Order: sequence, then structure tokens, then C-alpha cells
Amino acid sequence: MLLLNAKNAKEQKGLEIINRALLRLIAVLIVLLLIGTIFGIVRSSDKPLFTLGRTKAPQQSGTIIDDSINFFTGIGRLRIPLVNSSTLILSIAFPYPADDITFTEELAGKIGELRSIAIAYFSALPADKIIIIDEETAKNEILKRYNTTLRLGRIEALYFSDLIIIE
Repeated sequence: MLLLNAKNAKEQKGLEIINRALLRLIAVLIVLLLIGTIFGIVRSSDKPLFTLGRTKAPQQSGTIIDDSINFFTGIGRLRIPLVNSSTLILSIAFPYPADDITFTEELAGKIGELRSIAIAYFSALPADKIIIIDEETAKNEILKRYNTTLRLGRIEALYFSDLIIIE
């Protein structure tokens, strides 16, 4: 009988510790919710609380950035095998209207196709054109191909970065 009482006492003590810990956790959560609510009421609603990633072009000194334009960088860095067994490393970005949600969704849905278009263009270049890539011609051709696949908007300009050929 004494063993049962001692065992029950230990179980009771363990349950009391768990209950206290849960009550403290609930109290902390309530305090956090109150602080968040007060912060949400007090802060101005015209600025986001935080942003993930960089969707705007970096501001140059003396230039003004238009808030109605975002830069699409979802294509990422491409590693394109070329005819002469070298590799082209390329990143492509372009501006698009920030308020055009349907076009943004179309771009996000066609990332794979946009990547394939650029890869197909550069991997089909003859070996003599690879050494001296005419960047403007490449931009215009890829831009034309991109715009033929897009239905809900048009891309006006392309920007290349990381244009490197590794032999």
C-alpha cells in the first residue's frame, strides 16, 4: 500500500510539473499574441513588415527606382553546355509590371520553359559564334522567343549577368 501511495505521489508530482510548464507556455503565447496585436494596430500599414528576397533593382546613386516595376530573376543561373565542349554560365533578368499579378503568375509557371529557351538558343550556336557572342543579338532573339510563349504580357528588355564561358 505504501508503495502504491509513493508511486501515485511521484505520478502526481510529475503531472503537476507538466501542468505548470503548459500553463507557462500558454501564458507566454498569450503575451506574444497581445504584443503582436498591439504592434499590428500601432504600425503603419503602407510598409510591409518584412520582405523576403530582393525584388527591386539596386538603387544607383542619383537614380530613382520606380516602385511599379519588379525584376524577374526566377530563371536563375544557367550552366549551358556548348558545341565546342565549353560551358556558358549566364543569369537572365528582366523588368515586369509589379501590379500585374496574372503576368507574374504566368512567369512563375513558365520558369522551366524560359530556362529551356535560353539553353536551346545558346547550345545551338555554332562553335565560331561562341567565342564572340553578340550579346544584343542574343538578347533580341531570346526576348522574341520568350514573348512568343507568353500570353498574358510582354517582356520589353532582357539583362544578362554572369555571362562567362568556361573552357
